[in-house]
Amino acid sequence: MPWCYYNEYANRYETCLARPVSVRHALLALLSEGPKYGLRLQQEFEERTEKVWPLNVGQVYITLQRLERDGLVESDDDSGARPQKRFVITPAGGAELDAWLRTPAGDVPPPRDELVIKVLISLRVPGADVHDIVQVHRRHMIELMQRYSHLKAAVAEDDIGLALIADAELFRLDGIVRWLDAADARLKLHPAPDPAGRPTAARVPTPVPRRPEAGIRR
Repeated sequence: MPWCYYNEYANRYETCLARPVSVRHALLALLSEGPKYGLRLQQEFEERTEKVWPLNVGQVYITLQRLERDGLVESDDDSGARPQKRFVITPAGGAELDAWLRTPAGDVPPPRDELVIKVLISLRVPGADVHDIVQVHRRHMIELMQRYSHLKAAVAEDDIGLALIADAELFRLDGIVRWLDAADARLKLHPAPDPAGRPTAARVPTPVPRRPEAGIRR
């Protein structure tokens, strides 16, 4: 779920299930500043993202090869005489970068979300208490929010990048907590059906006692 978490004991970020990061477009953005070597691109990528998303230099070169193949970057040494090639962005690469920056994130249908899938699946698992499952994840999200709040409070005023990352995670986690609260409230109003196909106790109507008909004595 989270992009990363902050290890207070080691005083550093630890990578979790990171969201997909467009390395392709990140490299184009770095090259828009001027020609650069692959190793320099790898170093600047980690510096700009506050080392939240470690990037292997091999991945950088593979991505650069694909960008060059697609005509989005060019290398200034076709002969291969230098140990490293320096790459420059092409006009087509600049147009690709501009289009990416202006394209809203997120596609339809929504991406798979592990937490949403867990809640949906738990509705059909015999013996699973979906309300308890929701609360377990809610408590975990609150703990993560507290960590990022502490991190944000400790960030230096001039460390804009880290502050932006902390803000992004706080807003994202807050949205997850809101969804969990809404899901729990909805499930209380509309209990999930029994996995065996039987109606739940909450859906069984209460019998209404019949009144004697008028004029009939008993």
